[in-house]
Amino acid sequence: MTLAGGAPVVTSRSRYRDSVERLGAAQKSRVGPLYTVWINRWFGRRLAALADIVGMRPNQVTVVSAACTFVAIVLLCVVSGGAAVAAITTLLLVGFAFDAADGQLARLHGGGSVSGEWLDHMVDAIKVTALHGAVLIHLFRFTDVGDAWLLAPIGYATVNGGRFFAQILSDQLVRARTGRAKTAPVGQSMLKGIVGLPADYGVLCITFALLVVPGAFVAVYSAFLAANTLHFVTASHNRFREMQRIDGAAS
Repeated sequence: MTLAGGAPVVTSRSRYRDSVERLGAAQKSRVGPLYTVWINRWFGRRLAALADIVGMRPNQVTVVSAACTFVAIVLLCVVSGGAAVAAITTLLLVGFAFDAADGQLARLHGGGSVSGEWLDHMVDAIKVTALHGAVLIHLFRFTDVGDAWLLAPIGYATVNGGRFFAQILSDQLVRARTGRAKTAPVGQSMLKGIVGLPADYGVLCITFALLVVPGAFVAVYSAFLAANTLHFVTASHNRFREMQRIDGAAS
């Protein structure tokens, strides 16, 4: 559509398409678990484009993400049943999609802010432990699984909290000691992406649909805990060796 003078009319639809195309050309490295990279970022792009049209800022999108996630966490503590499980799973996935959207919206406007990065990391740091605390409460209140299985959420919260801290601290130490940001890998094999699925937060969110059958949920959840623990130990070893190389280069 054009005006009488020949100038194009910028409609909401054309602006949305333009934003999605620009974001598609400015994606981060396609390295990581498959759901996060190929599905969640796809939804995040579209939510970021819609947020741009209605005039939202990245920090506001982060707040929406946090609200969806923490409502789900509260529901997990206080209700059970098929409808509740559907709502919890949906809210967790929507919250994760908005978590991808805030960074993409920031890139759409030329880059993020220090306050935005702080807010995003704070929300992530709280949710990676609070979610598993809510699992513990839900299993204790609404299921008859054995007491030993209640240790799984405690272990999951410990592993996830340690992994999140290790990742953030490693990035900061590399930047402080070398003056450069840590370089991200540029690609990965499909097999590696599949192997990384148990460590994918999006896949964890999907597993909450299994809460309608508590035994199945606990089995899958515990298997994911074992995989995440192995990943955490391996990654921690590799990061420690990286810190040792930096120490050696500085001496």
